[in-house]
Amino acid sequence: MKEDGVDNPAFEPSSPEGSEHKRAALSPGRLGHPALGASCSLDPEEHLCGIGRFAPAALQVCNNPKGYLLFYSLLSIFQGIVVNGLVNVSISTIEKRYDLNSSLTGIISSGYDISFCLLCLFISFYGERGHKPRWLAFASFLIALGALVFCLPHFTAGPYIYGDKVEDTCPVNLAAIKNATCKPGLKKTELSNYFYVFLLGQLIMGAGGTPLYTLGTAFIDDSVPKHKSSVYIGIGYGMSLMGPAIGYVLGGQLLNIYVDFHRHPRHDITPEDPRWVGAWWVAFVACSFSTCLLVAPFSYFPKQLPGTHKIRAEKISEAHHGGADVQSEYGGRSLRDFLLTLWLLLRNPVLMCLVFAASMEACVATGFATFLPKFIENQFGYTSSYSATLGGLVLVPGAAIGQIISGILVSKLKLNCKSILKFIVLTCSVALGFNMVFLIAICGNTPFAGVSEDYNGTGTLSNLTAPCNSHCRCLRSNYLPVCGTNGVQYFSACYAGCTSAVTIQDGSKVFTNCDCVVNPKSSTENIIYGATPGKCASNCSSLPLFLGFFFFTIVFTFMAVTPTTVAILRCVPERHRSFAMGVHMLFLRILGSIPGPILFGVSIDSTCTLWDIDKCGRKGSCWTYNNHRMAYMLVGISVIAKVISIIFTVTAVFIYNPPPEQLESSEKKEEAVTSVQL
Repeated sequence: MKEDGVDNPAFEPSSPEGSEHKRAALSPGRLGHPALGASCSLDPEEHLCGIGRFAPAALQVCNNPKGYLLFYSLLSIFQGIVVNGLVNVSISTIEKRYDLNSSLTGIISSGYDISFCLLCLFISFYGERGHKPRWLAFASFLIALGALVFCLPHFTAGPYIYGDKVEDTCPVNLAAIKNATCKPGLKKTELSNYFYVFLLGQLIMGAGGTPLYTLGTAFIDDSVPKHKSSVYIGIGYGMSLMGPAIGYVLGGQLLNIYVDFHRHPRHDITPEDPRWVGAWWVAFVACSFSTCLLVAPFSYFPKQLPGTHKIRAEKISEAHHGGADVQSEYGGRSLRDFLLTLWLLLRNPVLMCLVFAASMEACVATGFATFLPKFIENQFGYTSSYSATLGGLVLVPGAAIGQIISGILVSKLKLNCKSILKFIVLTCSVALGFNMVFLIAICGNTPFAGVSEDYNGTGTLSNLTAPCNSHCRCLRSNYLPVCGTNGVQYFSACYAGCTSAVTIQDGSKVFTNCDCVVNPKSSTENIIYGATPGKCASNCSSLPLFLGFFFFTIVFTFMAVTPTTVAILRCVPERHRSFAMGVHMLFLRILGSIPGPILFGVSIDSTCTLWDIDKCGRKGSCWTYNNHRMAYMLVGISVIAKVISIIFTVTAVFIYNPPPEQLESSEKKEEAVTSVQL
């Protein structure tokens, strides 16, 4: 109706043309904000990328699974850099700088897992119904805060003070003996109180890491079609392994810079000096700032990505059908609902079999990650830093490749839950065969005076003192190995009976006049010397073969990780996926990553042939090991864990019972294929 005024559509008769005109006016192309127009057709729980009305078009580029995966991977990388890289690299430096013993630093290292175990069930349960991306924003903040707290002692403890350097030659000077005298009544310095600050930092980072691998992984599975889920999860997990590699390299390089370079630069001490403390704190500050930048992107993501509602509607449940279990979905948030849901998941036999199998795999993986450098160092005679580098070059790429490849295979083959379980059995079986690589890498020990052989027919085994060095008053607490020109290794230049040291033209140091080294014939610049600093080189040449086989061991070991995660997400009701990931991560740490290094460490220590004895006679770390026994111990542990893992996975294959609707869908697909063939 129009009468010298404006149109009033309320009085216009309805017509098809009018309806079409109205629909066209509301189409996305007619709105000023194209993304806003698209959102009109979205599910009510799906929103634009932004906060409130702040949703610029530029942010909508990331409002999809690929955009989320990008920031998820970045957070995984930074978390890995700090927790699994920098902390491990810096722990020995922190011991020296803040007068902490190995027991305390062990507690610090476990702080992350302790916090994770205490919180993962609650966060995964209550976060399932919440805004998962904003949980990850909070996780980013906590990881950044934890890293900042962890490096706080550097800024409050004052400058590092180191003592005088002592040359360990024969005879040891009286000042060194006086300094090495045990004083039982000596109290710890106030620096050791920083233990609580380091532990607090680890606990905070553990709280931040909990949502990442529970809610974050479940959000990926919710947002992509079923056949693509494994690819996204595999890429996310694979990228997370870059963190430890970057952390080790970055942290190792920074340890070559003096700790107080910004306050009191020093030129009279070098990284080779036992008193050296590197700038361990720099990377923590950088990572804290970088991780904090991820808070905003995660805060902008909507509760559900566009298309999630449609993807969920198209998915067919593959949850293990155990009678009424699948239907018993408790939807409340009370403590009673928490306990009932937990009981429901614990009664899911397929889930628990996968959890126990994954825990055994984690036990082996974390054990190898911790002690592979030690194995290479002792078997092949390389330095600790070089052994760690070789171990990282094998572990990190192998683990990443294994997880990504398995994710792609599961996606391309469109495997259902039962087929995924069979795939896990296959990869674990192949990895079990490759575990025998440790047997082909066995190398004999380098001759060690006083440990594996006597001093030229004098002295006894398991006794470093012999007639040739008894007058030297050598200190057992200073392990500075030297290699004699006779090919025998000695605990120190003092125990080799060397009375002097000279620096030759190339800057290296050699020890001369060594009474325990028989007939020294090596000479440089007319200087006849008897020993050189460092361990004797190993004659073992099987390192390339060992690294090659071990690389494939790691690849097939980690090829089970992504399929296991996908199978866990599929064998439980959709509403309980995040909580199932929480249960999975809890057992993974309690039965896997926490006891794994302890089990490997105890087993390796049982092969020790020379212990560190401090000035008070207390036993410390081990200096040398029996290489044959070490190799057999590692093979035994890994084989037992792998066999247990395979048994649990095979059990899951046989007891898994897909829901009726999934069986009907499979039958329809088979009928369709048959009709096409006919």
